[in-house]
Amino acid sequence: CSCSFLDTDRALVLLEEYCKKLRKPEEQQLKKAIRKVMGIFKSSLFQALLGSFTKKATRHGTISHPSLPAAVACDVLGCPKD
Repeated sequence: CSCSFLDTDRALVLLEEYCKKLRKPEEQQLKKAIRKVMGIFKSSLFQALLGSFTKKATRHGTISHPSLPAAVACDVLGCPKD
């Protein structure tokens, strides 16, 4: 499902925006950790697993909108949802 890829892109944008706000020396470790998460979101393995999860969950009716990465980013960052 291409929706999961779009949602991953949205999550990456949100994480990148948050990283730009982390400028204090004590925030650099958090920034480094977020960059690692971003690298995972960009990996082909993550994309394949997400696609598989989305297809199975949609088929079983457990999710109706495959927006897991963006929802996680919003929950973690406290950003408003559409």
